[in-house]
Amino acid sequence: MQNDIVTIEPDPSLKTWGWISYVMHLVVAVGAVLPGAQASIALLVIALIIDLVKQGDAAGTWQASHFSWRIRSVLWAGVLYLLTSWLWLLLLLPGWIAWALISVWFLYRIVKGMMRMQAGRSMEPSHVV
Repeated sequence: MQNDIVTIEPDPSLKTWGWISYVMHLVVAVGAVLPGAQASIALLVIALIIDLVKQGDAAGTWQASHFSWRIRSVLWAGVLYLLTSWLWLLLLLPGWIAWALISVWFLYRIVKGMMRMQAGRSMEPSHVV
């Protein structure tokens, strides 16, 4: 019996959904980094729902790593915001610094994902945060 590697080509609509999600994430990420440009949390929730719903359709394709990347990015950012929220109680500055760093990290992840998707490349293995 011969073991052949089969590459599954993703449905072209997955790339469209991926771009819609990345752009929505990007709007939220830029809004988090730039003061006064806050985007609605609803936009982030809609993008997360798109990723959760479409993730199964992307299984076995290079696009699957992008859906997981965006989902993990949102979940990690949310956990980090929650864990550092107590810093706001100390004074304004520690909380602002922590949240600014988290926001820049989130923006970095979204831009990195967009660049790799544009190049038709999957994201790194999940052990890389």
